[in-house]
Amino acid sequence: MDYARMRAIAESLGAYAERLDGVWRVEIGPSGPVLAMSCPSKRREGTVRRVREQLDAQLLSTHPGHICANGPEIEHPAIGRMRRPSAVVIPEVALDEDGIAVAARQVLAAIEIVSPSGPSNEYDEKLADYPAMGIPHYMIVDPRTCMIQVHSDPYRGRYSRREPYIFGDRVPFGPWTVRTAEFRGYGREG
Repeated sequence: MDYARMRAIAESLGAYAERLDGVWRVEIGPSGPVLAMSCPSKRREGTVRRVREQLDAQLLSTHPGHICANGPEIEHPAIGRMRRPSAVVIPEVALDEDGIAVAARQVLAAIEIVSPSGPSNEYDEKLADYPAMGIPHYMIVDPRTCMIQVHSDPYRGRYSRREPYIFGDRVPFGPWTVRTAEFRGYGREG
């Protein structure tokens, strides 16, 4: 199926989801458009906020004009993918352009915070899709296990580097550093 058709189906699913209870997201993965219920959590949102604030502060000197934004859709029509990461590093002007999604070529980094309901999307499909989309840096933060993976150096549709960390580490992420001492795992106190 061509990407224009998949995108039209995804937009129809998104309109349908607006009438449903709960929080839903639409993405285009290897099987085509998918409507999935999101499992929002305060700790997940707190982690997204902490990552965004830290990266925004560093982007002022490493990549002026770029921001870390809460999950706008990113797409790569040539490979038929549209994803909605927890956060992305993009040029701020990309949010003022016409259209629905940000072009994958504009994305410097994608960050996914694993939801309480399960990690298969972040560790399997998105780990394959993001390097194929040409996204240089990908960080998976997993509050279920208090672990972090940093992937980089896309080569032939895969990341050639993977570095593991635990909550509490100072995590090198491309030209930035993410302090994780304040990250909290699901079901764990302070």
